[in-house]
Amino acid sequence: MRKNLIEHFRKYVEIDPEEETEILDFFRSKSLSRKEIVIEYNTRCKSHLFVLQGCLRMFFVNDKGIEQTIQFAIENWWLTDYSAFDHQYRTEFVVQAVEPSEILLIDFEDQEKLLHKFPQLERYFRLIYQRAYSASQLRIKYLYDFSKEQFYQHFNDNFPEFTQRIPQHILASYLNMTPEYLSEIKKRLRT
Repeated sequence: MRKNLIEHFRKYVEIDPEEETEILDFFRSKSLSRKEIVIEYNTRCKSHLFVLQGCLRMFFVNDKGIEQTIQFAIENWWLTDYSAFDHQYRTEFVVQAVEPSEILLIDFEDQEKLLHKFPQLERYFRLIYQRAYSASQLRIKYLYDFSKEQFYQHFNDNFPEFTQRIPQHILASYLNMTPEYLSEIKKRLRT
């Protein structure tokens, strides 16, 4: 399953077959159970996570004590608090497994060594960061531009794999609505 990462790299950059093992040695594997936390709030963000199997979410707890999901990661997606990881700060977020998951982790120092040793991966990570930033910008636009119902329809139409896998209360927090309101929207759309 670790080869999934190499295949993902190859979608963006060339990887010599002789380099595969050495590249993978920079990463460590971890199995997560459902609801297990892999990055805790207010701790130094040490790891960048690649999902081999399963689903992760990043969230924070707002001033009303409500969990607000801001990002998901499924197979072949990366996740971390990018600002905290890049600057080695304490994170404002929590990263938790939504379902049992298999991930690869790379620590900040190891990622720096990896990029130094394999410069083509600089390009890979730049492209991945650009895609993540673009997705974040679109999500913010949709939060302002769409009604709650339009936002759900758009998300469901474009990412049905999420709406089928994610528990409703977590999906509602991502869509910035209550689970009850999401139920009402779903009910209206079925009729």
